Amino acid sequence: MPRILILFAHPRLEKSRINLQLIKDITTIPGVTFRDLYEEYPDFDVDIKAEQQLLLEHDVIVFHHPFYWYSAPPLIKQWIDLVLAHGWAYGSAGRMLEGKFWLQIITSGGPESSYQATGGARFTIREYLIPFEQTARLCKMTFLPPLAIQGTHRMTSEELGIHSRRYQKLISGLADGSIRSEELTPFSYTKDYFESVEGK
Repeated sequence: MPRILILFAHPRLEKSRINLQLIKDITTIPGVTFRDLYEEYPDFDVDIKAEQQLLLEHDVIVFHHPFYWYSAPPLIKQWIDLVLAHGWAYGSAGRMLEGKFWLQIITSGGPESSYQATGGARFTIREYLIPFEQTARLCKMTFLPPLAIQGTHRMTSEELGIHSRRYQKLISGLADGSIRSEELTPFSYTKDYFESVEGK
């Protein structure tokens, strides 16, 4: 069965009702390794060899983070800069991640309606994630449609419950093989996959 590595990065987790709920039970799923990068590296001194070894031991690499200034928190960038080294992750001799999967779980305070050509953000979440998608492709990984949990500033407990259950289903499904990558790739967002399945 696929092994899942969740690289979680939230610099102010104690203030995030949404993310605290999302990750509450994720560590209990068999086949999942959960890694809180801000707990692991409060000084940003990333252990490159340890992180690379974890990547080798897992099949699906999940980056779970809030959407900060249309991107990720700085520790994610630091991690990518250091760990995905030339000659190891990419380049003519860099094939260590080939065939693995890249998935992003993001939370944004702004609603989906803001992330449109006519919205305040002017671009979609998927467009803002293009640099990450291209990074995955450069590393010969498959970029899966992101799970974007939006409108968190005004999210009700009921809505949070729906997103939390979908997150659990996604991770457990990828881990036990009941959700296959080819089922997700036709969609722009993982939310669209769930709506298609739940609508049946």
